[in-house]
Amino acid sequence: MTETRLRTLTHSAAYALATLFIAVLALQNLRYGFYDLFYLACGMAALTLAGNVYTFICRRHQLSAPGHLIILIGLNSGLVAAMATLDNPDVSHWIMPLLVLNLLILPLRQGVTLSLLLLLPTSALIIGRQPYADAVIIISGLLLLLTAASLYAWHYDNMAQSAEDLAITDPVTGAHNARFLDETLQKEISRAIATGHPLSVINLGIDYADQVEDLHGKAGLQTLFRAMTEHLFGVIRAGDTLYTLNNSEFFLILPFTPEEGVRVIAERIRRTIAEHDWHVTGKTTVSLGCTSRGAGDTRTDSLRKRAHDAMEEARRKGADSAWFSPGAPISA
Repeated sequence: MTETRLRTLTHSAAYALATLFIAVLALQNLRYGFYDLFYLACGMAALTLAGNVYTFICRRHQLSAPGHLIILIGLNSGLVAAMATLDNPDVSHWIMPLLVLNLLILPLRQGVTLSLLLLLPTSALIIGRQPYADAVIIISGLLLLLTAASLYAWHYDNMAQSAEDLAITDPVTGAHNARFLDETLQKEISRAIATGHPLSVINLGIDYADQVEDLHGKAGLQTLFRAMTEHLFGVIRAGDTLYTLNNSEFFLILPFTPEEGVRVIAERIRRTIAEHDWHVTGKTTVSLGCTSRGAGDTRTDSLRKRAHDAMEEARRKGADSAWFSPGAPISA
């Protein structure tokens, strides 16, 4: 399940439960003749119901839906206004579900900020109207609820971020993996098309990787691969990104880099790797296939295929070499 779908389900469930809870309050207040609280509950239920409708409308871009903040500001403001104008201590009990709703719907920082803005005026009103001991107990309970809900939301955000990092990161090297490559490369292609800036890529493969695995085992090849990843992180420029394709290949995205630049970078990478003394194999070389975005390169597959074919051509020319395969010229 994607993050967007999970948040859509969470928001829908939260709004639905809040609507049900407030509707029950409305019926109870109507039954006992508290018409002012009944009208307040009806208004809040209408807002939570609108939140559920808004969640359905924005189900495809739930992570960037600004309407939730507006709806919750309306709910919180309505409750503060009701506590200030209605002389009924039971209204303070309505704060608890709103605190939880704020943190379930909004990003953590927004949810905590809105909840604190709700607590400050309502706490002042509770202290002014309730006996001191009762006010302290109520406010302490609200703060404990806010703290517990905030910690839960923070823990969920951390787990979601960790899961996302694991999904796009190679566990052996720590570099981005092939799953994240196409997404990033497509964004860079779109940006290059929009701005007219050059874009180049490099497909890099370890020479004689099969022989290295035969001699030193899979663990030895992984050790070499990890060490070479660290070396490449130290060689590439800020703004360039490194990806691992398998146990012997890398891919580099070089934004704002023309043909002359990618040739220089590829030669520098080839030379530094060839001159380095590797712990597992001693001396190791690589073959590099380079290309730049040409006319008609609007998708990732064309750039990746041309870079891969260039790497294979470099291997046919002999190990420890780089080969550039040009794309179609881009007309000015």
